Amino acid sequence: MSFKNIESQNESCGNSEMTNRAQMASEAAEWLNYHHLLRFRAIAREGGVTRASRLLRVSASTLSEQLAELEAWLGEPLFDRQGRALVLTDAGRAVLDHADAIHESGAELLDLFRRPGAQKKRRALRIGAVAPLSKNLQFDFIEPLLTRPDAAISVSAGAFEDLLVRLRCHEVDVVLSDAPAPPGGSPEVFNQVLGEVPAYLVGRMRHLDESAGFPACLKGVPLFLPARNAPLREQFELLLARAGVQPEVRGEVDDMALLRLLALSGKGLALTSAIVVERELDSDRLRQVIPLPGLSVRFHAVTVRRRLANPWIEEVVSGIQERIRRFIQTVEESQPRPLPRRRVSAPRSAKASQVRSKNRLKAGRPGRSPRP
Repeated sequence: MSFKNIESQNESCGNSEMTNRAQMASEAAEWLNYHHLLRFRAIAREGGVTRASRLLRVSASTLSEQLAELEAWLGEPLFDRQGRALVLTDAGRAVLDHADAIHESGAELLDLFRRPGAQKKRRALRIGAVAPLSKNLQFDFIEPLLTRPDAAISVSAGAFEDLLVRLRCHEVDVVLSDAPAPPGGSPEVFNQVLGEVPAYLVGRMRHLDESAGFPACLKGVPLFLPARNAPLREQFELLLARAGVQPEVRGEVDDMALLRLLALSGKGLALTSAIVVERELDSDRLRQVIPLPGLSVRFHAVTVRRRLANPWIEEVVSGIQERIRRFIQTVEESQPRPLPRRRVSAPRSAKASQVRSKNRLKAGRPGRSPRP
């Protein structure tokens, strides 16, 4: 090989190396500091640098410097400084939307590879259940996975609003509730209806005069009701208000297990959905089972859109929907008829009526005989 060819080859390699360095420099110039971006998100979500610094456990001055660097890199101010308050600009709101999406993707990635049991190839299903929700429903929801060696289940109870926050932060995969999640928020939530179960007044009272019919028979009867914020409670009170009946509320309970025990105590009637007393209905332990026309409880599974969806959710949701459908069908087949508005007095026997009619005909008197 001639020296001229070697020189030409070296020159070509040198030019290629210079081109690669230029490309790397260009890419470095366009590189986004995600660390600064997520710290900007913390400042925006916490409402200020001081609160964000406490959350992140870094100094406020460090956060301020990183925010300034991000604004300089983007070429736009992200906050308007109004006194001590920081207010997002239009550019800041746009950047926050992207920062939220990046944070959610990162949370999903960590959840997928760093969750407990990941090395054993077990998939966890983390369920949040609204505190008053029926334990029977929760058990029916998780039962199909109890025998699966590749499934790990965790159930935590809490207030609906708190569980929705945890759902959006990917701390739980699904929330079970007797009310749908309100629209809006980020990320978007989805309400899947699991089923709609009829409601009853149930109890084991020794003496209950049902002759007046429903709802008049409830006058003076002790009632145990769900908490005031429960949808079923609102429906029930509206039903009684339309009928002009003032209920005698003996207790308000936001725990369905306790409400079931109160129904079995014999001290009054409890307002509940059929699924709460599912086993009592099967075993005929209840003396009173009063259907409530038009009243029911609708159960929901609340989820959020995720790039890496949990495969267990679709399986357990479809399973519980089918179980509730079969349960409702069984309940409707054995459902007692609603109490009449009033009780009609029992007619006299047919034989006695025939004897009286024959006597009247013999005496030539179709009606009652005159007094002597």
